[in-house]
Amino acid sequence: MKVLVATEKPFAKAAVNGIREIVEKNGHELALLEKYTDASQLLEAVADADALIVRSDKVTAAVVEAAKKLKIVVRAGAGYDNLDLAACTAHNVVAMNTPGQNSNAVAELAIGMMIYMSRNQFTPGTGRELKGKTVGIHAYGNVGRLVAMIAKNGFGMNVIAFDPFVPAEKMAADGVKAVGSIEELYAGADFLSLHIPATEQTKNSIGYKLVSSMPKGACLVNTARKEVINEEELIQVLAEREDLKYVTDIAAVRMDEMKEKFGARVFATPKKQGAETAEANINAGLAAASQICDFFATGNRRFQVNK
Repeated sequence: MKVLVATEKPFAKAAVNGIREIVEKNGHELALLEKYTDASQLLEAVADADALIVRSDKVTAAVVEAAKKLKIVVRAGAGYDNLDLAACTAHNVVAMNTPGQNSNAVAELAIGMMIYMSRNQFTPGTGRELKGKTVGIHAYGNVGRLVAMIAKNGFGMNVIAFDPFVPAEKMAADGVKAVGSIEELYAGADFLSLHIPATEQTKNSIGYKLVSSMPKGACLVNTARKEVINEEELIQVLAEREDLKYVTDIAAVRMDEMKEKFGARVFATPKKQGAETAEANINAGLAAASQICDFFATGNRRFQVNK
């Protein structure tokens, strides 16, 4: 089988070497398409591929259509909104992600952002400590749980969380209080750490009502997706509440306007940093290769994300 790694932004060399070792050890062929500059290059490269590994690269319907032999595509990372799942399903292509491989990197960034905003972006002046504050975790998955553990055990923070898919007993075992609603979560959080995916149900779901209910001096921390934020309503809240802050790893469409209006109360990383660590880069790539080889060998579909 031919496994194509197509990455506009390449994996680290160590990750590529590890992927090659896994793929070739299992009797498959590895092909690389790195730093490509046009979608046509991907369409050409994928034509004879049996498997595809991508990072944030767009696997559109056109890509799936061009890949006549494609059986599986793996997004090296947790989010998979760059994969056209409907097209994959229509062409009998298994789509997977690699959950958990980037989690620690994203969790550490979320905590770092809390410190950065609490210390006024490291500008002169009196800041605040994290100790004793309450962090709300919106979605208690791999990343959310790690943020909770670092905040609680490392900084002495109180942790509350909301996730209708995670039993309250599981959170309680971690020393985390499960709240009964999203509204209760936001109303009780000095820091609100967002970890929800961008779905039809969640897009634009974080807006005026929720953010305006947050306590005085609160900070909304977004390492999830920009699409979940209702930008118009967020701007309205920040204009009305001069005590609130917003920090994000995914710059808003109207970020320049926000910076002009709200100054140091808002911050966005110049480019998405969540999974940008050497460790996460390697872990996700190796996991993707291993999942593909396991799928070819045993049919394992454990991390399939399409129907």
